[in-house]
Amino acid sequence: MDITVDVTSPTPPYEQIRAQVATFIHGGLLLDGARLPTIRALAADLGVAVGTVARAYRELEATGLVASRRRTGTVVTSPPAVPPLPDDVRQAAAELAERAVRAGLDDGTTVAVLRSALVAAMRSRT
Repeated sequence: MDITVDVTSPTPPYEQIRAQVATFIHGGLLLDGARLPTIRALAADLGVAVGTVARAYRELEATGLVASRRRTGTVVTSPPAVPPLPDDVRQAAAELAERAVRAGLDDGTTVAVLRSALVAAMRSRT
């Protein structure tokens, strides 16, 4: 599991961590029962405060993606069922990601661009 924190990003570090772990879980890279690094270990690895990682883990737990247990630490729980994506949507997302990387955009900016496009699309439907 390769998590990074971009200190220059407008996205708070805890949200960057939460989003990356959630992506690993939804993408099948972290399976049910997989142990996450301890809060202290991940904080030390990333050079962030322990409270930052703790908040990311709490938010993941609130969504049901992980569970914190005594003795076993924080483990992945069964991810919630996600409806299958149509191929054209998956392809468009992959293309957006590739273009964003080529343009040098960070993940927070890319997600903000997508959210803006979603809002515009929803407004045009009404």
